[in-house]
Amino acid sequence: MTTDAPETTETRFSILNNPSYLYQVYSSYMLEYKNNLNTDEFFNPEVLKKSLNILVRKYYKPVAGWFQAHDNDIDVVYYSDKFNDPPISTQILDIDYKTLSRHVHNNNIDLLIPATPSAAITYEDNDIPMILVKATYLKSNEAVVLGVTYHHSLMDGTAFWTFMANWSALCKQLHEHGDITEFDIPHPPTFEFPNVSHLRNPSKMFEHSEYVLVDADKCVMKFQPGTEKIVVTVLEVSVEQQQTLRQQARNCNVSFTEMLSAVLWKGTNDIRLQLNPEIGSGLSLYSCAVNPRARMGVSNNVCASPTTHTSCEQTVLEIAALDLCDIAQLVHEAIGMCTGEYLISSFDFLLKQRRQELDDERNNRIDKKLMLVYVCPKAVKCIALSSRTFPIYTTDFGFGTPEYVRPPYLPFDGCMRIWPTPLYDACSSNAPLEVYVSLPEHIDLSKSPLLSQFLKASMD
Repeated sequence: MTTDAPETTETRFSILNNPSYLYQVYSSYMLEYKNNLNTDEFFNPEVLKKSLNILVRKYYKPVAGWFQAHDNDIDVVYYSDKFNDPPISTQILDIDYKTLSRHVHNNNIDLLIPATPSAAITYEDNDIPMILVKATYLKSNEAVVLGVTYHHSLMDGTAFWTFMANWSALCKQLHEHGDITEFDIPHPPTFEFPNVSHLRNPSKMFEHSEYVLVDADKCVMKFQPGTEKIVVTVLEVSVEQQQTLRQQARNCNVSFTEMLSAVLWKGTNDIRLQLNPEIGSGLSLYSCAVNPRARMGVSNNVCASPTTHTSCEQTVLEIAALDLCDIAQLVHEAIGMCTGEYLISSFDFLLKQRRQELDDERNNRIDKKLMLVYVCPKAVKCIALSSRTFPIYTTDFGFGTPEYVRPPYLPFDGCMRIWPTPLYDACSSNAPLEVYVSLPEHIDLSKSPLLSQFLKASMD
């Protein structure tokens, strides 16, 4: 008696109405773990690989799938019997832990991050990895660094860090219990796009100035560093400084993040005006990614991104003349723009333009591409990206939480990434907070009275 093999089932998950589709790039993080207990089986590479494959096949099936452009749409397609398993590479270095840690802090991408193909999704190239991992071991077994790269069109930052929390939890259970088949993961994921169509209000029109159309022949669908070398300066906001900012935020009736953003915006605006007074009539842009999951009742476990961008701008001289409270109000109003009606309007706007772009590509036409406004030249830019509430330092693969996690290098002017430290708790501000500031090399933040107080000493 023969038994027929089960038929292959195919599932499609559209990403065209996912705002992360704008980011056809890979985003990379480095997680540094120290072998404090001198464990022989520290990050066993076979268990690491097995746990990742189980995670994507059992819980994150689209991550084990492929991008596929067809007609005027882009899907993630995945199957019941074949898988695009994330590639994991390993290397062993004969250096000490301090040297390895310095490589992480200095963001040595070539050494610690897996090499990636082009992230551009095209009709010709569907074989694009969703996630890649490079595990770096020391010959002394003192530490491991995980370099993890993910395709931003599939997940945003919130979804990625819940993915990492789930992977670490599953890996820990395999280490502790051996060859098991059932797992308890902290954030059981769902792949769906939140239905916000009921929020559509045709009587309200929005400009969506956070986006801009550029000539397609000049657009390569990835961020470009421009003509100036962009370097990252790490600022550190102490517990005491956070308490002061929280008091200022209460006085101005804004949030802590909005007040910190106001400090960053005014600080960079003033120092650039000081360096070049001729930019006074130019535009000073504030832009931020807004994640309205909480206000919409959408779980963070949803992998499709309801995140959108908002922005506002004034002239450089106008920002220079405002006090911090006034600037914090501008930031507050920009973030507050992201109502449900605004969100669905943004999605409709993006979807229409993306379908036009796909049609242009399919028919070999060169026309316009939609990009975020902050990739375009401005006299001053402050692009605030807050990661301080992500579960970054809860990723325990069975050997403790990370000593340090290095965010990706973003080589475009004005990026301000707000980042937690290992002991930081967003509710209590019980530990320092970091801000990774990307600016042209010639800008010296020590010349800014607002920002110099946060300058962090370089690692020895």
